[in-house]
Amino acid sequence: MGKDRDAEYRSKVSGYYHQLMEQCQANMDRMDRELPRAREDFGEILKERGVTRRNFLKWTSAMTAALMLPPIFKPMVARAAENFSRLPVVWLHFAECTGCSESFLRTSYPNVDDILLDTISLEYHETLMAAAGYQAEANLEKALKDFPGKFVCVIEGAIPMGLDGKYLTLGPKGKTALELGREVTSKAAATICIGSCSCFGNIQAAKPNPTDAKGIRDALHISTVNIAGCPPSPQNFVGTILHFLMFGGMPPLDSLGRPVWAYGKRIHDYCERRPHYDAGEYVEEWGDDGAKKGWCLYKMGCKGPYTYSNCARIRFNDGMSWPIMAGHGCMGCTEPAFWDTMAPLEKPISEKPIGGWGVTARVDSLGAALTGAAIVGIAAHAGLTAAKGHGQPKKAEPDKESHE
Repeated sequence: MGKDRDAEYRSKVSGYYHQLMEQCQANMDRMDRELPRAREDFGEILKERGVTRRNFLKWTSAMTAALMLPPIFKPMVARAAENFSRLPVVWLHFAECTGCSESFLRTSYPNVDDILLDTISLEYHETLMAAAGYQAEANLEKALKDFPGKFVCVIEGAIPMGLDGKYLTLGPKGKTALELGREVTSKAAATICIGSCSCFGNIQAAKPNPTDAKGIRDALHISTVNIAGCPPSPQNFVGTILHFLMFGGMPPLDSLGRPVWAYGKRIHDYCERRPHYDAGEYVEEWGDDGAKKGWCLYKMGCKGPYTYSNCARIRFNDGMSWPIMAGHGCMGCTEPAFWDTMAPLEKPISEKPIGGWGVTARVDSLGAALTGAAIVGIAAHAGLTAAKGHGQPKKAEPDKESHE
């Protein structure tokens, strides 16, 4: 009986993935027909940058696994990468520091993710475009006219809601971020929030929040895909775009709108200092013997047990390092209102356990509870996605309550 059940389960799983593959192929065929022609030959670019076919196949395998897909999808990931530069992108800047764009620009090693970001079809990006004033405005209007329902809107920064949005006006016509956000997102195929400012408001929304800044989802009452972080990893953005190209919709999201494949686990779960946490070995003050030995930074304010992100696996600076590896605790920057809820950043949260012998289970129980809350959102999204044929989440009703 057990073998029969196992065989039946494997058959169902295989059937599901084959059906998903057919859907993926059909969507990519549609993309081939509808998207603009590629401006550059992706294969030639890889060759010019010194990326061998072997390296590209390694990257394809890694990205397929990261997106939580079986190996049969590797050819589809490669095909999506080839079409990456064909997807029109309108990138808006609101209340932020431009650090998210800067993190994408400050790349040095020519890996595949960097090349994809270099070739992305940015129809409008205020930091990178040479145009200004009315000329820039004309470029935006042309993009909205040429690619209605086909472009992806990427938003960097929060929207100040105070004074009817007049705390932030943009362009020669003096449009508020609120007006511009409504206009552009209403014509986009999908809206992606880059960085915690656009996802949750971030420092602009920190107490006392005089401009009444909000994340895009709460300000515009729309569904967004939130690539959280301050700044986020470029790979999380690349993977999300690849998923959109493959399936015509965004990946499964948690209850905060973050892609599960990138934000489904805690920093604590994959941290290289986790064994020291379990052993009760902590850095007690900066520069002590524990710090020199690479012990756990929990007592120095590390918020890894409360923070969901894949930083420990993908790292930063071309995969070289990340904050905890470099000797500083996690600040919790992928979580809502982290400036308020995670403060002070270099001290443990007073109302939460400090870890050590007999306390590990308490912290992990907290993580399990948070995971449970995330799974509720994942399940709801999965059902919605299935009902819509894996399509882009539609705009939420204006009277929907805040999710933050």
